[in-house]
Amino acid sequence: MSKKILFIEDEPALQRAMGDTLQSHGYNIIQALNGDIGLRLAESEKPDLILLDLILPQKDGYEVLAALRTNPATGAIPIIVLTNLEGVEDIEKALSLGARTYLVKARYTLNEVITKVKAAIGK
Repeated sequence: MSKKILFIEDEPALQRAMGDTLQSHGYNIIQALNGDIGLRLAESEKPDLILLDLILPQKDGYEVLAALRTNPATGAIPIIVLTNLEGVEDIEKALSLGARTYLVKARYTLNEVITKVKAAIGK
């Protein structure tokens, strides 16, 4: 059975590109275009990993991260932050809220992200 990844990202083009790439590596992809939907899907779908943008409509990524970590149903799911925010404060805040890894979109190719996903949850 392939691993499930929830990708919470509000840019449809990136959703498609990342989703296609992850699927080509054998992962099942669940997509959410905002933080509220992402939280609901995390609880109902119990993904093996969450890829989370920080700049999101409705609830931002920090709010989503905090809510995921305090919910017993989602608290143990590994979370990789994938965002354009590069500030040290942003990185420290996300990691202190429980993100496992922090990736800046502009600095990683899709294949490098896949490598990080495989490191976090395997194939």
